[in-house]
Amino acid sequence: MNEDIIYEILSAVEEIPQGRVATYGQIARLIGREKNARLVGRVLSQAEYYGSYPCHRVVNHAGRTAPGWTQQRSLLEAEGVGFRENGCVDLKHFQWDC
Repeated sequence: MNEDIIYEILSAVEEIPQGRVATYGQIARLIGREKNARLVGRVLSQAEYYGSYPCHRVVNHAGRTAPGWTQQRSLLEAEGVGFRENGCVDLKHFQWDC
């Protein structure tokens, strides 16, 4: 994977304000790669190798948290992010307007 793209993705993620979330697709669009939402997810799954980034603030298009990452919800709730009854982030109220 190209390190320039990795740092582009991580830089965009770093801009997400506390108490807000972005989607994988939203990050892909921000870096000019609108069809690469899965690439964003792959990079974020390995982000700890590149430093400390607020990857917990990125969810899928429906507001679902990352599968297998049980701490993600509690990290978001600690920042005041609300969830709907179905367990997804309430994107209408908490999606980052970038």
